[in-house]
Amino acid sequence: MTGTKLRLDHNHCRLLLKQMLRVRRFEEKCAELYTQERIRGFLHLYIGEEAVATGIMQALDEEDAVVATYREHGHALLRGVPAGEIMAEMYGKQEGCSRGRGGSMHLFHAPTRFYGGNAIVGGGLPMAVGLALANKMQGKSNVTVCFFGEGAAAEGEFHESLNLAALWNLPVLFVCENNLYAMGTALDLSESETDIHAKAASYKMPSEIVDGMNVVDVEVAARRSVDAIRESKGPVFLECRTYRFRAHSMFDPELYREKEEVKKWTEIGPIRRFQSWALEAGELNQTDIDAIEEEVAQEVSEAVAFAEAGTWEPVTELLRDVGAEART
Repeated sequence: MTGTKLRLDHNHCRLLLKQMLRVRRFEEKCAELYTQERIRGFLHLYIGEEAVATGIMQALDEEDAVVATYREHGHALLRGVPAGEIMAEMYGKQEGCSRGRGGSMHLFHAPTRFYGGNAIVGGGLPMAVGLALANKMQGKSNVTVCFFGEGAAAEGEFHESLNLAALWNLPVLFVCENNLYAMGTALDLSESETDIHAKAASYKMPSEIVDGMNVVDVEVAARRSVDAIRESKGPVFLECRTYRFRAHSMFDPELYREKEEVKKWTEIGPIRRFQSWALEAGELNQTDIDAIEEEVAQEVSEAVAFAEAGTWEPVTELLRDVGAEART
């Protein structure tokens, strides 16, 4: 897969930086609200990994489908799910994208073809294969993108899904967000083969490693991959090597990695890295960045206000969508 070029003009640089900042500021606000007990339950933050979702989403069309993990707030936001609906879902309000029933780990939004949000490690892989199979059987050119962490590579559905996608030549883009730690277990303690892309290559599909801290590299790889999938209808695998700056979840005491390691990675974080380059290249200036920060702050503020003003689902609605309604 070669030949894809990306035009990094002012508008596109502004878009990439804004999208990453939208995710970062949204997640930071979620962490703050969690400590205030406005958001409860489990909360897994995407801080540090913003370049992956941002770069991948640039290559998708409206009719493409997205399947994500429980660390999916950023994916949903960048896919086009309204920030207010995501935040309301975090609060458990019925104005949320899953009517308040899913919470942080189960975001779903049919209008943008965002199919979750899945609390099961690797659980989205078979779903993505099914969506891709449906597209192929209907003769559609749509692509299904499936995000998952490297911990999923130890699960049976990882191998089963990749095997079927390759065997049936299905239009799936598998995106492994390799942040080096499956919860609190380092990759080299759980996998004898730590190059996840090599596992995918064994199923005879195009597979490559991408610098997941470089949004430009991710977008280039994503566009090249999606173009190849639309042309051949077969699967492609990207291993995006990234790093989460926060703990696995808000309950995680984070005793499995050194503070110096985290500090080293934050120094090459995707937002800092891209923003510095854009300023040095003259594609953005400080006025642009200040304006982006103001726009993002306004969006997050409005999302919180929407969630705060939301309502709890009445008890009379608790059976809604639980089963099929009887028809006479």
